[in-house]
Formats: sequence, structure tokens, C-alpha cells
Amino acid sequence: MTATTTAPVASPGIPAPARRPSARLRAWTTRAPLLPALIFMIVVTQLPFVATLVISFFDWNALYPDARHFTGLDNYREVLTDADLRHSVWTTVLLTVSVVLASLVLGLALALLLDRRFRGRGIVRTLLIAPFLVVPVAAALLWKHVLYNPEYGLFNGLLHYVGGPQPDWISSTPLLAVEASLVWQWTPFMMLILLAGLQSRDHEQIEAARVDGASDWQIFVHLTLPHLRRYLELGALLGSIYIVQNFDAVFTITSGGLGTANLPYTVYQSFYQAHENGLASAAGVLVVIGSIVIATFALRVVSSLFREEVSRA
Repeated sequence: MTATTTAPVASPGIPAPARRPSARLRAWTTRAPLLPALIFMIVVTQLPFVATLVISFFDWNALYPDARHFTGLDNYREVLTDADLRHSVWTTVLLTVSVVLASLVLGLALALLLDRRFRGRGIVRTLLIAPFLVVPVAAALLWKHVLYNPEYGLFNGLLHYVGGPQPDWISSTPLLAVEASLVWQWTPFMMLILLAGLQSRDHEQIEAARVDGASDWQIFVHLTLPHLRRYLELGALLGSIYIVQNFDAVFTITSGGLGTANLPYTVYQSFYQAHENGLASAAGVLVVIGSIVIATFALRVVSSLFREEVSRA
């Protein structure tokens, strides 16, 4: 009895070895439109960051280019130990935390208001979103000259009308002046995120709680807030990413004076005024690292939100 073997039958038309390069070519064809954007992103973002990282290891003053030399981690050590730089780091943390918390509280209040039905809700929503659409420098100029000016500003005008004092807002409360302008601009952003969270609630669950006798406050504490936890985290993380890097408000309103210089403004001073390229690069790298850490948590929150929406659907 002889064993018979059957040879594999090739599919008609195209031989087997030719099909594999065809699939590979098809995959590259689908990815090809993304290559220009990828190359542009690498050239614009990654190459400058690599150059900044290299410069951060050098003692490099632009006024004395021939005297530059490799110093290792000395620039990072100076950023973390210098009193002025440490103060700028503390100012950055204080500015970020206060603006994010105030924006979240006000954004939540406005989102709860806009979640109700009333006449003119669309117009009110558009007006409340408008501050977020203003260019940051223009918003800072608006607050500095239209609101804070001690001679013709709106705040002192209202105080003069009621017989109150005429303070110089920027000189007397410099950090609060910067924080107020940022809160005004970022509250609409928080409001939009939290409003989206409110509109994704399970209304049948809320109606069942009302039938069982739950008050509005009990519904808010036990149902609304737990549902909004992910949205609150997302708003806090995204807001922190921007405010950690904020430069416009500090530069425009106070020019970094009166104890308002944050880390991005200190980088600007070190680079453009002191011409310390190495020190400024080291501080900039630390800002980028902090932003990446915050962005990583933000991406995790976004991913969890997507998973919840998919599981709910």
C-alpha cells in the first residue's frame, strides 16, 4: 500500500508568493497619506526638542559663544536649587492649582444652569463660551486695560460710583490679577466638558430617585457627582497642561514682576534677556517633562471615558 501525497493547490490567477507583497503594498498605500503629516510633526516638534535637550547639557551664553562647554547636569541642578527658579516653580504650581480649581467650580455651576431648559438658553450658552474663543494675549490686554486700569478701568469706575476706594489692582494683588484673567478664560472650557457629562447621565435613574423621594441635593451628591468624576478629572488635567505652560497672561499683565514669574516666563527671561541658552533649555525640558506626565494621565482618563461610553452603548 503506497501513501499518496497531495500537493497544495494554489489559488487560480495569482501565485502564492505574489500575494504577500501585494498585501504589504496595500498596507503601505493606506499609510502613505499620513507620512507627510508625520514627517512635518517630527521636523517641527521632535527635532527642536532634541536640540533643546542637547543644549541643556552645555554652559552656553549667547554673548560668549566661543566659551561654551559641556557641563552635564549642572544646568538642571541650578534650576532645582536656585532660589529664584524655585520660586518660579512654586508660582507655577500655585497658579495652576488655583486657576484649575476655580474654573472647575464655576464651570460646574454654569453647566448645572445650562443643563436646565429655559428661554434663551442657546444665546446664554454662546455668550458663556465666548471668553474661551478670545486670543489669550487679547484677553490679557482686556483685563489689564479695560478692567484693572486704576484711572479708567471698569472695576474702579464701579467703585467710584458707590464711593469706594480706587486701588491699583495689578500692584496690590498681582498674582490674583493674573489668576482672575485665566479663570475667566478657562471657565467656559470646563463648563463644556461638564455639560457634556451632565447630558450623558441616565435620566431614568434620576427619575427613579425622584420617585423614591430623593431631593435635588441628594441626587447631586449621590448620582451626579459620581457620574461627573471622570469629566472633572479630564477638565483638571487638560486645564493643567495649558496653565503649566501659560506665558501670555503673566507677560502681558505683570511682565513677570511682583512675584508672578512662573517657569515659562523664567525660561523667557533666561533665554532672551540673560542669553543663558543652556539654563533656559534645562528649564524648558523640565516644563515639557511635567506636561508629558500630566498629558499621560489625561490620555488615560480619556481612554476610560471612551470605554465607559462603548460599554454603555
